[in-house]
Amino acid sequence: MSKALIIGAGGVGRVVAYKCAQNPEVFSDILLASRTKSKCDEIAAAVKRDTGHKSFETAAVDAENVPELVALIRSFQPDIVIHVALPYQDLTIMDACLETGVNYLDTANYEPKDVAKFEYSWQWAYQERFAERGIMAVLGCGFDPGVTNVFTAHAVKHHFDEIHYLDIVDANAGSHGKAFATNFNPEINIREITQNGRYYENGTWVEIPPHSVMKALNYPEIGPKNSYIIFHEELESLVKHFPTLKRARFWMTFGDEYLTHLRVIQNIGMAGIEPVKFKGMDIVPLEFLKAVLPDPGDLGENYSGFTSIGCRIRGIKDGKERTYYIWNNCSHPDAFKETGTQAVSYTTGVPAMIGAMMVLQGKWSGKGVFNVEQLNPDPFMTELNRCGLPWHEALDVDLEL
Repeated sequence: MSKALIIGAGGVGRVVAYKCAQNPEVFSDILLASRTKSKCDEIAAAVKRDTGHKSFETAAVDAENVPELVALIRSFQPDIVIHVALPYQDLTIMDACLETGVNYLDTANYEPKDVAKFEYSWQWAYQERFAERGIMAVLGCGFDPGVTNVFTAHAVKHHFDEIHYLDIVDANAGSHGKAFATNFNPEINIREITQNGRYYENGTWVEIPPHSVMKALNYPEIGPKNSYIIFHEELESLVKHFPTLKRARFWMTFGDEYLTHLRVIQNIGMAGIEPVKFKGMDIVPLEFLKAVLPDPGDLGENYSGFTSIGCRIRGIKDGKERTYYIWNNCSHPDAFKETGTQAVSYTTGVPAMIGAMMVLQGKWSGKGVFNVEQLNPDPFMTELNRCGLPWHEALDVDLEL
């Protein structure tokens, strides 16, 4: 019986709230907080109606204000803080957890507001302080990063002596009926996918222009989809923690129409993160664009199709080459039926809840800052099957890569 503070009331926060409430034997008391309390209240009403959870509270908090965060944490006294708001807020929430001595978990690594750059260095720098405080910070416990890291750790533990080639493949084969929309926070999404691509090979990082490397890959139950190399944060931690890797890449699917919209957005300056003057006021073009694009949290109702995310791995077992593919397919309609969100929010929120469960049950433990591949994959993998994200695996198959 433990208390959990969830920070963030978007689509992912909604899923985390639902999944925590479905496991009251672990999450006996839940507090959902965000800058806008009315959003928390709406989620809380739906969760209590659908799950019958007896102790679910809401609060307003500015996640960039450490004293406010500290006051809320001290008032509620949670055993863990589950951060599913914006990656800009990772460090302030970590600071508040340090001050109050509470475990921390997030789904995306820190990204400064003024630079479109995301990496783990800022959070890894907290290692000694969290260790000295005797608490745990679990980084990147969504799906990718998160489950993809756990999938890799599972492969290393059970199927390989060494892994040499890792390709993470992410397909959203769903249709939401909008001309253009992002599946999570537009500001973060567009910053992420318009950066130069980057992958790891033979001990160095290779940088390429955005969307310049494409291959049609086949996804289970979906078929072939054009997949593009982009940089994704889990590559950074995986090559660090699995040093036998010779190459690690991340592939994501994009439709031609989506890429056309994206190019137009970039060409007219709407992807910019530097302020511009408009009627005597400073506005950030990307923040304005976010305000006029569809809210990802509202896409679920008419969303059809699947996501398919997995790891394709090549390495050595007992002196022989082995290939391995492990993946999950998630239905947009099924995710909406259960939680009122689309599958991209669902695949991020469920693993965040499971990671928090692992910490609260003592199945993941330690003092300091951890990426999920450093922790035991087995109990997490069991909970994925139980909690709505069943995984599938195939050995010695054609990886296409």
